[in-house]
Amino acid sequence: MNSRFRIDATDIARIAVFAAIVAVLGLGGGFTVLGAVPITAQTLGVMLAGAVLGPWRGALSMLVFLALVALGLPLLSGGRGGIGVFAGPSAGYLVGWVVGAFVIGAIVHARGRRLTWVRTSIGVLVGGILTIYVFGIPVQAFVTRLPLAETALQSTVFLPGDLIKAVIAAAITMTLARAYPRAFRSAAARTAALPASAAPASANSASANSTSDSVADAPDHAADGSHTR
Repeated sequence: MNSRFRIDATDIARIAVFAAIVAVLGLGGGFTVLGAVPITAQTLGVMLAGAVLGPWRGALSMLVFLALVALGLPLLSGGRGGIGVFAGPSAGYLVGWVVGAFVIGAIVHARGRRLTWVRTSIGVLVGGILTIYVFGIPVQAFVTRLPLAETALQSTVFLPGDLIKAVIAAAITMTLARAYPRAFRSAAARTAALPASAAPASANSASANSTSDSVADAPDHAADGSHTR
């Protein structure tokens, strides 16, 4: 099975941890400005889930969180929970959390390349803000029966806070990649903790060791006549 889709005990623990992080970030509550959707810190958890866990596991952590909410646990800001929240103005944003975490992970971990500040920043901006807005604003407009343009204008109040959360998420991700690379599933992400010259040096060392082994084995081959011309 492709490693991107394989889930082991460590993955389950990571998924549970990030679902819990989103829940904890909702304990502080939220506040509403010019609309029915509260401003909370929980999207910071969404950004971190996608950036650290990658696309599939990040999205799965959000699905686990939303499943717990649907079962009635008061994990959303303000102690909200229950199936009813998925019929309210915030429903589109909640769906956007799942897709947003996937998009963040897909950009940050694109092609298994080493994490960079630029790609991480783009990932949290596109997935953690734009993608969530794309899902959230139309549903909010539909539920509140307001024009789409007016709802989009109201949603601009989220931007300053979301931009701050994006900066924090990118900083935490890159710091974690260097200080504790084992937090990341992919080996490529772990190499962010190494200097850029480390990989070529390792390759040269491996090549040197291979050459040394070959030279050491040559007398043995010569002795038993097993070599060919």
